[in-house]
Amino acid sequence: MGRLFGTDGVRGVANAGLTAEMALGLSVAAAHVLTEAGPTGGGEPAPERTTSGERRPVAVVGRDPRASGEFLEAAVVAGLASAGVDVLRVGVLPTPAVAYLTGSLGADLGVMLSASHNPMPDNGIKFFARGGHKLADELEDRIEAVYREHSTGEPWKRPIGAGVGRVRTYDEGFDSYVAHLLGVLPNRLDGLKVVIDGAHGAAARVSPEAFARAGAEVVTIAAAPDGLNINDGCGSTHLEGLRAAVVEHGADLGVAHDGDADRCLAVDADGAEIDGDQILAVLAVGMKEAGTLRNDTVVATVMSNLGFKLAMEAAGLQLLQTAVGDRYVLEELKRGGHSLGGEQSGHVIVLDHATTGDGTLTGLMLAARVAATRKPLAELVTVMERLPQVLINVPEVDRTRVTSSAELAAAVVEAERELGATGRVLLRPSGTEPLVRVMVEAADLEQARAVAQRLADVVKSSLG
Repeated sequence: MGRLFGTDGVRGVANAGLTAEMALGLSVAAAHVLTEAGPTGGGEPAPERTTSGERRPVAVVGRDPRASGEFLEAAVVAGLASAGVDVLRVGVLPTPAVAYLTGSLGADLGVMLSASHNPMPDNGIKFFARGGHKLADELEDRIEAVYREHSTGEPWKRPIGAGVGRVRTYDEGFDSYVAHLLGVLPNRLDGLKVVIDGAHGAAARVSPEAFARAGAEVVTIAAAPDGLNINDGCGSTHLEGLRAAVVEHGADLGVAHDGDADRCLAVDADGAEIDGDQILAVLAVGMKEAGTLRNDTVVATVMSNLGFKLAMEAAGLQLLQTAVGDRYVLEELKRGGHSLGGEQSGHVIVLDHATTGDGTLTGLMLAARVAATRKPLAELVTVMERLPQVLINVPEVDRTRVTSSAELAAAVVEAERELGATGRVLLRPSGTEPLVRVMVEAADLEQARAVAQRLADVVKSSLG
């Protein structure tokens, strides 16, 4: 039986792989696991108490606008309350908003219902521990173990009477989160015109509101969610509409979110795409100048463009690289006491102000840098040169032998010798499929393509 939790919570096709029964059961299991150590206290509103005077645990529950989120939210809320947890329903808000509110309200756990950039039929459940932090693998494994144990018929220990959780809507979450974003912004955005692509998702209201309150003139696209149109030809995975809108409206820049708004990509005034590496580079240089980049260090994944690494070296900054996944970036930020990290996909974590990637915060800080320097975004991103990057997936191979094949190792050494200091090779076995990803970077695109194809052929012949 496969592990339920993936790299970012539990996901599946809603009402098929991810059912109401599963959502309820996982929520009860999470309530038991995440509250057993006792409350940390702090935050408002104050928790209710049982007739014996004991404090009941508190959970913050939010979702993106997917239609399936309505019944899954009901299941999650029912599960938590039946386990004796008071529930604050914050409604449709971004994932980072739920994480922030979990911490600011002193809640014992948070739950976000979203499948991020996935298509509408999918949905997912993400849990946050106290403080709004993503769960370590060990906690996810404990939740899954408790869920499976009780799915086989072992009865739950259920509170009764005054011990059951109470449920209420917490509408203040929207303004609280927006106020938090504005409170950490280094400067206002007066004079900027910004186009925001809300992906018909969780940030469709929040992001335009935050940018407008910060002083920007805001134009919105894909900001009318109806439960069915999330990520449909829009958002961070479909930048065509944003590019056109920025040029049409003569905007200074455009910002695109994904469905749950934990990531941000951008386009400049000419409609050119700005990826997560470039955003991270601009923010890193700005934070160094402001003295807020702790240890003069940036954390990124091994998939970051080689141009990003060279740019950080040129700026006098240390780059630490992790496995792919924003959770690994976050772990390294915490471990080393660093303040900025992210991924090429647009997950950017500013640890002083957020416990997870925050697309709205990232977009605001990028716009603030444009406003503060009075330089166009296209000029700011010249801090790094994005080198050509070619990725080839090689299917139906034995991914477990990537590091043990002598033939493949020799081919990699030869490729690295050919590419020299301005190129890079990365072989990544898939974590879930029998395939190997071959990534090659080089100063010349045709060279990158040729080397990547040659290595892909070796992977197929040696591991097939």
